Amino acid sequence: MKAALSVLCLVLLVSVLEAAVTKPISGSFVECLRYRTTPESPITGAIFTADNTTTFLSSYVSYTKNKRFSSPNYTKLLAIVAAKHVSHVQATVICAKTNGIQLRTRSGGHDYEGLSYTSSMPFVILDMFNLRSITVDVSSKKAWVQAGATLGELYTKINEASQTLAFPAGVCPTVGAGGHISGGGFGNLMRKFGITVDHVVDAQLIDVNGKLFNRATMGEDLFWAIRGGGGASFGVILSWKINLVDVPNILTVFKVTKTLAQGGTDVLYKWQLVATKFPDDLFIRAWPQVVKGTKRGEKTIAVVFFAQFLGPTDKLMAIMNQSFPELGLRREDCHEMSWFKTTLFWADYPVGTRTSILLDRPSSPGEFFKSKSDNVKKPIPKEGLEKLWKTMLKFNFVWIEFNPLGGVMDRIPATATAFPHRRGNLFILQYSTIWLDAKATETKLSMMKELHDVAEPYVSSNPREAFFNFRDIDIGSNPSGETSVDKAKIYGYKYFLGNFKRLMQVKAKYDPENFFKNEQSIPPFA
Repeated sequence: MKAALSVLCLVLLVSVLEAAVTKPISGSFVECLRYRTTPESPITGAIFTADNTTTFLSSYVSYTKNKRFSSPNYTKLLAIVAAKHVSHVQATVICAKTNGIQLRTRSGGHDYEGLSYTSSMPFVILDMFNLRSITVDVSSKKAWVQAGATLGELYTKINEASQTLAFPAGVCPTVGAGGHISGGGFGNLMRKFGITVDHVVDAQLIDVNGKLFNRATMGEDLFWAIRGGGGASFGVILSWKINLVDVPNILTVFKVTKTLAQGGTDVLYKWQLVATKFPDDLFIRAWPQVVKGTKRGEKTIAVVFFAQFLGPTDKLMAIMNQSFPELGLRREDCHEMSWFKTTLFWADYPVGTRTSILLDRPSSPGEFFKSKSDNVKKPIPKEGLEKLWKTMLKFNFVWIEFNPLGGVMDRIPATATAFPHRRGNLFILQYSTIWLDAKATETKLSMMKELHDVAEPYVSSNPREAFFNFRDIDIGSNPSGETSVDKAKIYGYKYFLGNFKRLMQVKAKYDPENFFKNEQSIPPFA
């Protein structure tokens, strides 16, 4: 009993000391913000602190997409700055640096491991969601998009200007442009046009000293690094200038499902042989998932094939009948529509859903989830697929996305941008599971590690590659307040392969004291 009381007193003492330390730091930080901004662009209404628990909590959770991180650490999170002007971003960087406070920049909140809005050290969140303007120039086929704009907003704005222009990015409409583009976001246009960073022609960035740069003033080495290396290691991305791509008036999409009883394993195996060899205009994602079986209480695997073709149904049917008849595609499975309407289809909304839904922004977290990733360089044998099915059936909700490469991705060098996963890869895999009860978290995380382990013989090795935008803390990390180069190499070479060394050199040049850091950031190394 005496020992227990001693431990309790120690905990209370530490809590009091933490409060005593963080309170003056927080006050000093806020005063610094007010001093460094002007009456023309007041920052007062953009600052949220724990002094007002209600607004502080609502501001935190509104852009927290993973329920695993839906409770802020009140002793570490000193403030949230929802910047409304470039001067607010500059002030936040300078004031965090001068007060010795870590900075986390959040553009959309889809960071899988919450590294853009959590830390075990005193920190502030720089929220970019108010900086969301988009301008489209049809004549030059270019657009400027601010970091806080969502993909749904970007796609809507492009469609308002032109029905035959598009941007090759992801399929989730609530993802923020800042992080998605800087990590090398990909989607259903990548076999034809490549990924986000292949179409970035300029950027605005706030550096460690609070200075604003564009491509001409930041230099080509830094511009290279933020295209696929993640902007958060090098500064704060304010906006991107992107090239838009030409798409036809009519595209065709379909969704066909094959359960194991319907030969799903055989069809998926054949898909592996042909998916990267299709014409560049055709993208077919395979999506194995756990579903209810035909009998009560039974579960099985259903492989869903999502597809998009840049052209009419007739041409698509001719390709499928020749190269992939095993799928059994029928004309009635196909839907012709504009590119903009396909964005609803890929977000898994029913045909006919109002397009304005792409502008909706959730105000609270969805489910608890965990994702992991892999690169596949040769087809997974049927026995390997069956081992994956056996492990997946232990879950209630789990799926694996098979995202095919090939096409133009085979023709862009791995060093063209910081994103390296191009030639020599067949598919990028994303494993995901969701759950509703916080008490199940440890069990679900353990199960995901088991699924990842089962896949190991069939994926890339030395290193086992991973996709930076599918953040996974399990593949290696640094503590919040430290950055060991040796530890960073563990995750860095998995995410960036041979580009990691160059990324460290760029970091050493532009942020030598390593202000912009998190558990999986790029360390400075000359």
